[in-house]
Amino acid sequence: MTNIFVKSEFAPLKRVVMAQSEFAFPSKDELTDDEFLTEETLALYAGVDTKGKNYKDVFPERQQQWELERLNLKKVLEKYGVEVHSPRLLTDYEKELGKEDGYSNFFVRDPFFTIGPLLIEGSLRFPHRRNEILPVRHLLAQEANENQCYYVSIPKPDMAEGQASEAGPFLEGGDVLVLDKIIFVGNSGLASNQNGVQWLRNLASNFDYTVVEVPLHPTILHLDCALSLVRNGLIIVCEEAFLDGIPEQLKDWDKIHVSLEDAARLATNGLPVNEQVYITDKEFTWIGEQLEQKGITVEYVDFKISRSFGGSFRCSTQPLLRTER
Repeated sequence: MTNIFVKSEFAPLKRVVMAQSEFAFPSKDELTDDEFLTEETLALYAGVDTKGKNYKDVFPERQQQWELERLNLKKVLEKYGVEVHSPRLLTDYEKELGKEDGYSNFFVRDPFFTIGPLLIEGSLRFPHRRNEILPVRHLLAQEANENQCYYVSIPKPDMAEGQASEAGPFLEGGDVLVLDKIIFVGNSGLASNQNGVQWLRNLASNFDYTVVEVPLHPTILHLDCALSLVRNGLIIVCEEAFLDGIPEQLKDWDKIHVSLEDAARLATNGLPVNEQVYITDKEFTWIGEQLEQKGITVEYVDFKISRSFGGSFRCSTQPLLRTER
């Protein structure tokens, strides 16, 4: 039996990597992804000297809250028997190297992802996130050495026309949702792109997977910011976010609807532990109540600080093993 396999987004979660809480502001003037920050967060940063500084030095109390959020999530996961792993912390050299663009080691969903027996290193669009794979790579190498799986990496982004080149290929784990032999991949023009989708299609077709590209509203960073597969036949979804409508495979599923505004607040970025248990923020009790009416146990974790960075529960985790076996 292998310890690397993801059957679906809601198959019982048994092993997972959970993110660290490291972030530093760029030493150059602009934030590269400030459009994904909440108004409250932008107001918090206004008038504060953040240039080139570590978040924990500028906002020490919020840093403690942030770390506590992740610890509380870990406790809930372990309550259900989930084995939790973490990336290492960044080295002083890595921090110094990332000073200009800022560095982050805070959302492990994007730098790698698992599809069936495929352990795949992704390719991130924002320059300050492109080395996020490094703190987790030792875990991936160890898992690949100890388990029956395929450990591969998408090509490094083409920068022939500069660091901001659109060529990619870009492929981020937040855009990748697994449903048995179907893989949905979001594309809003902000993260994954068509070159990344095609690369995954070429790879996954060798394992009998079908890759479905999902065009997204240009304000949606990742597919998991607009869609959550809660259990077989049930989704939480922001229909406004889908330029071509909800994917055909999901159109007949029962739906809990959220607005584009709520999607921006990460309302769909909860985490199924299995088909009976779902983790979400207490900010979204109205979603939790609808889930409970459908017989699902809802675990609430305050994730306010994590969400202020533009990610939530799914963004903070990446499964290694999701299977009924």
